[in-house]
Amino acid sequence: MTTLTEPGTLTTPRSSRLMWAILALVLLADALDVIDGTVTNIAAPTIAGELHGGESLIKWLGPAYMLAMGVLLVVGGRLGDKFGQRRLFLIGMGGFTAASACAGFSPDPVLLIAARVTQGAFGALLIPQGMAIMTKAFDREMLGRAFGLFGPVLGLSSVGGPVLAGFLISADLFGLSWRPIFLINVVIGGIGLAVAARILPRDDDGGRSTVVDGWGSGLLAVGMLGLLHGLIEGSGNGWGAIAFVSIALGVLFLAAFARRQRTAAHPLVKPSLMRNRGFTSGMLVSLVAVAAGTGLLFVLSLFLQEGLRVSPRNTSLGLLPVTLGIVAAGFAAMGGLVAKLGRRLVFIGLTVDLAGCGWVLVLVVHSGTDAGLWALAPAFFLIGAGIGLSFATIPVVALGDAKPDEAGSASGSFSSIQQLASAMGSAMVTSIFFQAADSGLGHAMEVCLVVILAVTALSLPVVALMPRKAPSEAHQ
Repeated sequence: MTTLTEPGTLTTPRSSRLMWAILALVLLADALDVIDGTVTNIAAPTIAGELHGGESLIKWLGPAYMLAMGVLLVVGGRLGDKFGQRRLFLIGMGGFTAASACAGFSPDPVLLIAARVTQGAFGALLIPQGMAIMTKAFDREMLGRAFGLFGPVLGLSSVGGPVLAGFLISADLFGLSWRPIFLINVVIGGIGLAVAARILPRDDDGGRSTVVDGWGSGLLAVGMLGLLHGLIEGSGNGWGAIAFVSIALGVLFLAAFARRQRTAAHPLVKPSLMRNRGFTSGMLVSLVAVAAGTGLLFVLSLFLQEGLRVSPRNTSLGLLPVTLGIVAAGFAAMGGLVAKLGRRLVFIGLTVDLAGCGWVLVLVVHSGTDAGLWALAPAFFLIGAGIGLSFATIPVVALGDAKPDEAGSASGSFSSIQQLASAMGSAMVTSIFFQAADSGLGHAMEVCLVVILAVTALSLPVVALMPRKAPSEAHQ
């Protein structure tokens, strides 16, 4: 049996092969998360049509997963510290696999949304454990190689999610239509679970003094759920009492969460971070950029399928330039540009994104629902490049003024805020799209683009408040 003797040392003569196997397992878990966060971008119209879920189901499919992931991501990391990363990895993988089966066989919208929430919750238990396991088990050289592989693998996963969804739906395997996009996780997750049980090093003897702020987590979950429910309820069924009460309760619980973070003995977010201007400004820019970017990608898929009448498979291919732009720009940013340019790269990325959105707006205004995929492709690539430069850079630059003992909390907070921003962006921009669709889908797309251009432009001055340099330079 393989056991840990000290961080970075495995007591086995085949440690090199074992480390590669552990790395492959961790990458598999992260890839599953990225894929499941993007497959519904393409599949949502088909799923809603077959389950008769309407606009509400389309609005909740993505946010349900990302909301649960965002709320519980930091908690998942703390639970791993408390009960052991191996145990939480196995629980997370097993629960994620079972939830995927429920999603794939769901007979109605309610059960499907519940399954998506459960997927996100178990994913939040699973994902944080991989990095901790590698940090303990890998030597310094292997850890460097591992970090170098995360970018390409996750980049390919972000490409593969929508493409996989498009082809599986078009293939209609065994007459199952959209269901294989979730059922494929049962096979992959089952294999991953079996491999994890066999090769992950045991850590049952580790310290378990970590305290998890359950009250803070609950306040955050209820606050975000109330806010999203109000936005979706109001846009779908009219802005009545239910929508306003839900939003008010959401804001109230989020305020209680903020207060809890200042008074709790073991807060999810260190109070010193919230007093750090560079970090908080980076969080605000990230919230706006990720919400706008995620919402835009979702409504672009809706516009292509519902407005241009493009098939799911061709929609996934039509959006491929966006993903290629994200991957290419992300590699360029992490390849040295972020160290050289710092916050200027964030500004450049957001500006490029604005240029791409403006280009699409001009095409939609001119051609409406007659716009062609080839005409849109260059603008889509520009949007992807802008998203890739900004998404990959904002968290790194925002940590430029953080103290070394704050790095873990800061990193976890950014991961959570990006998931929550994704949920908010998908819900809000989709709501705007359907609200404006009464005047035509071309008009709906125009309204969404104008809103996205406006909020992104308003975030540009905040970039100037972020740290000038990334941490590697800031602390030299």
